[in-house]
Amino acid sequence: MRARTEPSLLARAVGLLARREYTRAQLTSRLSRHAESQEAVSAVLDQLQQRGLLSDQRYVEARTRTLARKFGAARIRHDLETAGAAAFLIEDAMAGIGSDEFSRAQAVWQSRFAAAPGDRTEWARQGRFLQSRGFDFEVIRRVLKSPPVAAGDDNPGA
Repeated sequence: MRARTEPSLLARAVGLLARREYTRAQLTSRLSRHAESQEAVSAVLDQLQQRGLLSDQRYVEARTRTLARKFGAARIRHDLETAGAAAFLIEDAMAGIGSDEFSRAQAVWQSRFAAAPGDRTEWARQGRFLQSRGFDFEVIRRVLKSPPVAAGDDNPGA
């Protein structure tokens, strides 16, 4: 029976990157457990960046596109910061998605709720849902104010 050998750091990194994008910080964390030294990890990551296989910018763009379908700017920003993306890349991504925050919030709201809030309790529940998705209070207020309201109902969000 043949002994199983451990894959090299480069093979591990390429295997991870074949599945999805990672930031340099994320790959450093994942590879550090298997490396003899931090210098070895840095050398592998430098090599991957030179080849164009590792790109924090590509990660930020892909992750922003994915998260923008379901989350607001605050949640996306937090996710990117947690991943170790550079601040200037995060700012560029936030500038790219900021203009359609209201329409994204409205789409997320419509996917969850069928009707406008009828009372303050329901308004608060729907507002908390949107807030947990990372939408700003002003956007939440506009979304909950904009759905058609049945005749005779007052709008608690106004």
